[in-house]
Amino acid sequence: MTTGNIISVEALKALHQPGKRLLGLDLGTKTIGLAISDGLLTIASAFHTIRRTKFSRDVAELLEIAGKEGVFGLVIGLPLNMDGSEGPRVQATRAFVRNLAAHTDLPVLLWDERLSTVAAERAMLEADLSRKKRAEKIDAAAASIILQGVLERLRQL
Repeated sequence: MTTGNIISVEALKALHQPGKRLLGLDLGTKTIGLAISDGLLTIASAFHTIRRTKFSRDVAELLEIAGKEGVFGLVIGLPLNMDGSEGPRVQATRAFVRNLAAHTDLPVLLWDERLSTVAAERAMLEADLSRKKRAEKIDAAAASIILQGVLERLRQL
């Protein structure tokens, strides 16, 4: 299924050029967590959190970052239910991607994000971060877990 800019992981790999990076997104209702890969597509790092305001402003900030960082594609977490079914959050994510397609030609890979926030929270607890620090960084950390999953899959191809 291809809708707008949505592509497969294989197509994403084919588009990579040396030094170009991927930007991972964890879409929340109040924030968008961002993570970025290195140019070799080996490691994902938590990068930034966008405080959601208006769609047009959020997208402008996102695309400005993508341009500055040499991004060739976006990886967006798809919040499937634990049984694999799609709920309201998946519909909201797909609507975001559809609306985003009107503003950019960057390809989008939707990636199953089940348990990414749980894993990010666990890692931050193990790092002994305070509740306040965890709240500030959770979305970008979840985005890095989503993006790292894609990077590992790309290495297997």
